Amino acid sequence: SQALQERIQATLPEGARLEEVAARSGALFQITSAFRLNLTALSLLALIVGLFLIYNTMTVTTLRRRPLYGLLRCLGVTRREIYFVVVAEALMVGILGSILGVALGIFLGRESVRLVSQTINDLYFVVSVQASSIPAGSLLKGAALGILTTVLAAALPAREAASVPPRAALVRSTLESKSRSTVRLAALVGVLCTLLGLAALWFPDSGLVLSFTGTFLIIVGFASMTPAVTVGLMRLLERPLGRLASLQGRMAPRSVVASISRTSIATAALMVAVSVSIGLSLMVESFRFTVEDWLSQTLRGDIYISSPGVAAAQTSTIIFPEVIDLLESRADIAQIGTIRVVQVDSPDGPIQLGAVNDPHEAVKRPFMASIGSPAEVAEAMQAGALLISEPLARRLELPVEGAGLTLTTPAGLQTFDVAGIYYDYGNTQGFALMDQAVYLRSWNDPAVTAVSVNLAEGSSTAEVARDLQEQLAQFQQLEVQPNQALRANALEIFDRTFQITTSLQGLVTLVAFTGVLSALLSLQLEKGRELSILSAVGLTGRQLSGLVFLESGLMGAIAGVLSMPTGFVLSLILIYIINRRAFGWTLQLEMTSLPFLQALGIAILAALIAAIYPAWRITRQNTAAGLRGE
Repeated sequence: SQALQERIQATLPEGARLEEVAARSGALFQITSAFRLNLTALSLLALIVGLFLIYNTMTVTTLRRRPLYGLLRCLGVTRREIYFVVVAEALMVGILGSILGVALGIFLGRESVRLVSQTINDLYFVVSVQASSIPAGSLLKGAALGILTTVLAAALPAREAASVPPRAALVRSTLESKSRSTVRLAALVGVLCTLLGLAALWFPDSGLVLSFTGTFLIIVGFASMTPAVTVGLMRLLERPLGRLASLQGRMAPRSVVASISRTSIATAALMVAVSVSIGLSLMVESFRFTVEDWLSQTLRGDIYISSPGVAAAQTSTIIFPEVIDLLESRADIAQIGTIRVVQVDSPDGPIQLGAVNDPHEAVKRPFMASIGSPAEVAEAMQAGALLISEPLARRLELPVEGAGLTLTTPAGLQTFDVAGIYYDYGNTQGFALMDQAVYLRSWNDPAVTAVSVNLAEGSSTAEVARDLQEQLAQFQQLEVQPNQALRANALEIFDRTFQITTSLQGLVTLVAFTGVLSALLSLQLEKGRELSILSAVGLTGRQLSGLVFLESGLMGAIAGVLSMPTGFVLSLILIYIINRRAFGWTLQLEMTSLPFLQALGIAILAALIAAIYPAWRITRQNTAAGLRGE
């Protein structure tokens, strides 16, 4: 009650105040929610690729049984019964697959705890995981999602199996002619999905859920346009490949188009997986380039001294005054800069505040917006204004012109003007900078948290750092890090942060590889008679296996080519929309050709590896058995 709070407040020392637990837990939830949502989005990308695989598998199963379905229809089985047979089979497969997926998910989840907890330790706060919790709700949601996805993916193949007349069900050419007739429709659906996705991303105030929905719509849109692009490219390549590879060069593109009902699905799955790889690679490289550039502008000292923090990116212990006196007495040190980092309360929740003793050093940071020139910003800081980081400005929706930030001081609430917003990538919740003299007047706190040292000309950074580490040990255990070592440590934390992203990226590619393999195996089974005829008229096993490798290579090349624009668009969304809305960071796009070349090579290599087993089986097939009647 209010009376109880007042009595407790009266017993607290001066400067202390009560705060509701909900406020702290709410801030903690804000810190981790964006991180959790990004991991969920990456997992859903793997599910999208898996959806293509499930659809392809159910389509293959349905196609192989088309003659059986035709005979059943002739014997009196209704279309509804055929439909429910296919859906029931998909339901059983979904249940079995979900059970195995839950078991594998538990194993992968436990193995991923180390990576995720290390990232949280580096970026947010210390967490020590003693045991892995397995919520029953998460397992049920995962199983339900797997079953529902399987049933939905099987709906179209089931409808196809039930709607085909009995006579047409015995002839495969009718299916492929119908598949080719739907290529344009799929392309139109792809364009519509892409436009809807762009519309969802266009709204500036839309949340992350709508942003991810728009991203998925764009990915599905590009995937839906894959069949039309595949047909067009195969027709363009038929003549050049015929000149280069003679008979196989002419046959391979035609075979890809003739089996477009499955080659397009496998190609789309591989394209989505590789495009995700491109998008994430460009995002990570752009992020790393931005962080390196930011570090070069913010870390201007030669040596940095701080107390060992409980977390890799957090230090809050006060440095002893004797340390400052020793640094000021050394002749090889030209200048020292100090900062006091504290967490202060505000009506908007806890805010990290840094008090610097040189406002001119603070304004050397890269600015997103400011009230004027660097000299004017420094003068405003000395008069009591703040500099705030971009994440804090976005979180509190603070503009520069006329903006003010209210903080809780020992004397009560006090509003400080905002002189500028600077780019910062060290804290997702934001940071505020204040002149140390202003901080001392408001909080009466002369303590120092960290020190930057600029050496005199001719001094060796490594030697001075070693000497300081030995001398300062007699007063306090401190970390003495040269500029280069501090940058390397920051980039090491950055690389550890994206290890889980790389793992999920590999999982998506593995799922797509499985889809290509299943498509090639089904093609071989369905074209057994055709391949036997080719063998009977003189094609050797080596030529037949070469034909399979060429078809697969073309599928991989198409997937790689289509993944380039898709991945580039995905990277733009991740850099300029998702990251900005999730973390409040503005990143600089770093374009390199390496991710695109790697993606093309991975797509072709994955397709060729998937073709090894089907090609080997072709060389072992019995030509006479394949020519026997159907």
